[in-house]
Amino acid sequence: MTASTKPEIIMTGPLMAYAADQLKARFTVHELWNAPDRAALLREVSGRVRGVAAGGGHNRVDGALFDALPKIEVVSSFGVGYDHVDAAEAGRRGLVVTNTPDVLTDEVADLALGLLISTVRQLPQVDRYLREGKWLKGNYPLTTSLRGRKVGIVGLGRIGKAVAQRIEAFGLPVVYHGRTRQPDVAYRYYPSLVEMAADVDTLISVAPGGASTHHIINAEVLKALGPNGIVVNVGRGTVIDEQALIKALQDKTILSAGLDVFEDEPRVPAELIAIEHAVLLPHVGSASVHTREAMGQLLVDNLVSWFDGKGPLTPVSETPWKKA
Repeated sequence: MTASTKPEIIMTGPLMAYAADQLKARFTVHELWNAPDRAALLREVSGRVRGVAAGGGHNRVDGALFDALPKIEVVSSFGVGYDHVDAAEAGRRGLVVTNTPDVLTDEVADLALGLLISTVRQLPQVDRYLREGKWLKGNYPLTTSLRGRKVGIVGLGRIGKAVAQRIEAFGLPVVYHGRTRQPDVAYRYYPSLVEMAADVDTLISVAPGGASTHHIINAEVLKALGPNGIVVNVGRGTVIDEQALIKALQDKTILSAGLDVFEDEPRVPAELIAIEHAVLLPHVGSASVHTREAMGQLLVDNLVSWFDGKGPLTPVSETPWKKA
């Protein structure tokens, strides 16, 4: 395949070299984020670009981009969450959007449990205590425990189920909240998040972003969770009302929080950073070499499959695909 016959795609943000090199070998790639004048680049390629590699969750792929690139057929997005892509608008236009599910399920679920344990047992704080020489002056104060806790999962999808299995292995009861009851799930279902929060002392959110989940963990939910409550979020930062969470932590309405995601990443409020007993991670849920390579490979494979005429491998629900 010569350069002139390669399909042309736009890459909206950087991808790891493992995936980017494969894309450049198979396609003519235009790096939007590197363009000195993005509008000029879009005008130049508007009649030729047929696909989008959406790398990085902070670059919007929406109607404005679709208007600028009217020949687009497919958007291959990096990550299981795709709220940075207007998939509903893509569906209305007959475009296909893909994501990278399954390949990161175990990694994110592992981190959710690590974050929960770190928050409950204050592992980052204990580590700092030793490094600062404070152990020489006395033992670290006793912490709370996982023992006796009851866990409510917000969003029982692929990752939520993997988290639930790990929670059960620790001998803790699991319940869940989501848009609908899942008939093949034995865990107790709560249609009301507030009611679930009142019945548990630990919330783990794996919910996706978007309008339907925006700030569903709010001041009312946090108050219901109570003074022994812990919130862990490995889904999307917009699910939690961040200002309400900060106030709940400052006022000791809840005990603590372990967060891998935030409302306005990578900007984290100074008030949240100042809360010593919270555990904060820079969105590293899937950030292992093994998993990020698998995610990048699936992004590439979706584009290759599409342009080979085989259809998408992992289309999202807003753009379902039926093989001809």
